[in-house]
Amino acid sequence: QVQLMESGGGLVQAGKSLALSCAASGTIFSIKSMGWYRQAPGKQLELVATSDSSTKYADFVKGRFTISRDNVKNTVYLQMNSLEPEDRAVYFCVACVKPTALTNGYFEIWGQGTLVTVTL
Repeated sequence: QVQLMESGGGLVQAGKSLALSCAASGTIFSIKSMGWYRQAPGKQLELVATSDSSTKYADFVKGRFTISRDNVKNTVYLQMNSLEPEDRAVYFCVACVKPTALTNGYFEIWGQGTLVTVTL
């Protein structure tokens, strides 16, 4: 069984930075991609950034957020700079994981989410 554990959320002032991390644990043969989504109060879940063979960002975070991965540690990071009140949301980590070499295909695993609150 694969689990994702996010950390790093919290309360921060607008203009400041915050770093999130998400570590995958359990039976893991391969991770094809890892990424971050977020859901603000009353809004739909939206993509923030993903990392597989390349990185992809939502337009609203380009130039402010950076996604990176440590493939040895099966961990993905999200460095968030110049935070705005509109960035307030629960941030979810997601990974596409192949648990064993014999597993047919990849499974999408989600973390429990971590809350980021940005104040003026």
